[in-house]
Amino acid sequence: MGRCHTDCIQRPLSLGFRQLGKLVGRYPWWFLIIPFVLSAGLGAGFYFLHEREANDIEDQFTPVGGPAKTEREFVIKHFPTNDSGQFSAQRLYTEGSFVSLIAVSTSDNVINVNTFKELVQLDEMVQNFTVIGLAANSTLTFQQICAEDQGQKCITANPLLSAVQGNVSLIETMPISYPMFQNRAFIGTYLGGVTLNSDNTVKEAKAMKLVYYLKEDSQRDRENSLQWINHFIKFFAKNALQLNHIKVSHFTSVSRQQEFDGTTKAIIPLFSITYFVTIFFSIMSCVRLDPVRNKTWVAGFGVISSGLAVLSSFGLLLLCGVPFVITVANAPFLILGVGVDDMFIMISSWQQTKVKDKVEERMAETYSEAAVSITITTLTDVLAFYIGILTSFRSVQSFCIYTGTAILFCFLYNVTCFGAFLALNGRREENSRHWLEKDENRSSAYNMCCVGGGYSQITGKEIDHPMTIFFYKYYGPFLTNIWTKVFVGFLYAGYLASSIYGCFQVQEGIDLRNLATDSSYVRSFYDNDDLYFSEYGPRVMVVVTEEVSYWDSAVQSKIDRCLETFINNSYVSESFSESWLNAYRVMANQMNLNISDKSNFIDHLSILFRGFPDFKQDVDIQSGAIRASRFFIQTVNVTSAVDERDMLNQVRDTAKSCEIPLLVYHPAFIYFDQYAVIIENTIQNIAVAAGAMLVISILLIPNPLCSLWVTFTIASIIVGVTGFMAFWDVNLDSISMINLVICIGFSVDFSAHITYAYVSNPKTKVNEKVIDAFYSLGYPIVQGAVSTILGVIALSVAESYIFRTFFKIIFLVITFGMIHGLVFLPVFLTLFGNCMTYDKSTKIKADRDNQSSDNNLGETHFSCYDNIATTIS
Repeated sequence: MGRCHTDCIQRPLSLGFRQLGKLVGRYPWWFLIIPFVLSAGLGAGFYFLHEREANDIEDQFTPVGGPAKTEREFVIKHFPTNDSGQFSAQRLYTEGSFVSLIAVSTSDNVINVNTFKELVQLDEMVQNFTVIGLAANSTLTFQQICAEDQGQKCITANPLLSAVQGNVSLIETMPISYPMFQNRAFIGTYLGGVTLNSDNTVKEAKAMKLVYYLKEDSQRDRENSLQWINHFIKFFAKNALQLNHIKVSHFTSVSRQQEFDGTTKAIIPLFSITYFVTIFFSIMSCVRLDPVRNKTWVAGFGVISSGLAVLSSFGLLLLCGVPFVITVANAPFLILGVGVDDMFIMISSWQQTKVKDKVEERMAETYSEAAVSITITTLTDVLAFYIGILTSFRSVQSFCIYTGTAILFCFLYNVTCFGAFLALNGRREENSRHWLEKDENRSSAYNMCCVGGGYSQITGKEIDHPMTIFFYKYYGPFLTNIWTKVFVGFLYAGYLASSIYGCFQVQEGIDLRNLATDSSYVRSFYDNDDLYFSEYGPRVMVVVTEEVSYWDSAVQSKIDRCLETFINNSYVSESFSESWLNAYRVMANQMNLNISDKSNFIDHLSILFRGFPDFKQDVDIQSGAIRASRFFIQTVNVTSAVDERDMLNQVRDTAKSCEIPLLVYHPAFIYFDQYAVIIENTIQNIAVAAGAMLVISILLIPNPLCSLWVTFTIASIIVGVTGFMAFWDVNLDSISMINLVICIGFSVDFSAHITYAYVSNPKTKVNEKVIDAFYSLGYPIVQGAVSTILGVIALSVAESYIFRTFFKIIFLVITFGMIHGLVFLPVFLTLFGNCMTYDKSTKIKADRDNQSSDNNLGETHFSCYDNIATTIS
């Protein structure tokens, strides 16, 4: 077989790194000090951390340019709200400013006198709640800042409470029709867990919701309302009422954001734990009984190098004004794992160099091998993250730019700062100095250990670690056995089948309760809301967006047909739509008004507005013309993320199919929009990144066929992670999308290392090539995988869904990546990966190297480590 001419980039890159290695070995102090100085300067960017924090939930976790945001702008322009005298909750274009309470009966029925007495007590507590105002010596009462409706000071917290006001005993005798109470008030969203009598009156109900809306028309109104709500949250947390018949959960318009902001503080203690565990593992995995060849300090410094990368990259981006989102707090855990992984590769390559060579030559050899390998993985990781910037979610964009830049710095510091420390450690080894003693004279501490400094007389290399011997002598031959390969084939078939099945079970969309911590009061409110108030969904605006001839019977028929189409939808209730046009026509018939021409139609609208004041907010009249108008439909049975997605798609499709230009809107649609882009964005990122990975692999791995195997491995790991997400209760949302972007980059790491070692090996037999790849990289891969998992394992106990999800997916990525790199891919390479890069002249050298490697295992010179090595070999 002729030599594959595909190393036109890999070969000069290897030569370039060889020269860099010599330079680092010659001037280590310069390469050590400059990164520290640079980190100190860039680290000044952390001064701007609080200014750069951008944790607004809507801005970060909803798609940029989502349709609902455009629809909201249209509603704001044509239907402005008025909280002082014309307030209507269903007409708000935002969630509004509010406090909401859910009272759940301890006796399974809130419709009784005892329960309503406590409900009245609860209502009085809220309405009498007073706080210190923003102005000096001022107070704020609920009555001063409440949203006002026509004819009353504050809008009703719950229609049933108003109906029994002053006489609670009426609640047990009064017929309560449901969901339209007394044919005028919709109580479907106020009364939950309802059981009905045969005449559609309430037999019993398990929960009741009280909602108190506040003014937010002006800036001062918003500030006062926020002040009142913040004090209410603190008061309610510390001074819960002593109630015997109901359990109360609370929620406000600012609760979700405040609880989300608080998740950052909860994660800070985990940083110290993670760094301690990772440093401990890194050091212990590099400990040698040989006191000269010990890599204790090298391993410890490798972790420090990763920390410098985080400091420099984050500081630089903060100086440049890049927003810092809470999801970025995951990145340091990740960078720690990446840096330590690269460190293990470099240490392994250093140990393959000849002990008696000068430090400069050893560094040159180390860089020519390891630097190319970690360059491949760095390029794929960085590219994967920078491709993730193309997504529609700002939280993903911010995470990707911070993490991608940090990985780039991590690589730069590994080949400069860490390499310099490795060279300094090499000088110590060259002089046979004890790792704990600077003095070359033998001290008591020195003599307590064996002399050390052992190496193989045949190869001149360091004595192999027991795990390296295990991979070469035992694991490699076992995996390349024909029966093992058959078993691995069946194992992979089971893995792939399970993964594909799981992919079809993945749920879409972020549950907003997951943005709060597990112990947050928000969660109990959401749980009660889902349990008792899920029957009726959002009350959706249907907006006519252009001027139409409402007085024309043909136009009216088109509008009626459109509304009828909406009502026929399975997610829309037929009984609770609301139309100012229908009410106008009924009134005109009753009063014998002529509304068949433009002038009369518009002039008589004032009569309609006097009888139904809320309708005035539904018709935008400017310069004697109706610029826009809106109607309302009531959705039902929107109980899951799938229902939210399907309902949104169906009502939008219905609006597009109408003969009248329409849009549909509800404030919740801002969040529902994620369903329209989440799968598209994810597939786009994976496809583009996988293509880029293939190009990089072809350019840097000197064999096209094996590059395709690397790409296949990426796809296999992504399918596995996505499928097992469903088994581990992780939804496909903007948070898990971040982790799938990580998956794209990290899935190539272990497979690229193994494939590069396989391809660059000059031997002719595929089994021998795989065994040699294990000999070089088996233990570093295990070290890298374990260190990365340890780097994020502390997140598994975090109270935040964001950080737990990060742990789950990183665990899946690293676990599946290691299994592919050490089990599946090596077997596939021996069966289908005819990736030979040798020529006939190299075969004799390959056989000689093979014999030398065998002799190196267990043969030592002047080392107390020889007993362990000989025993294992």
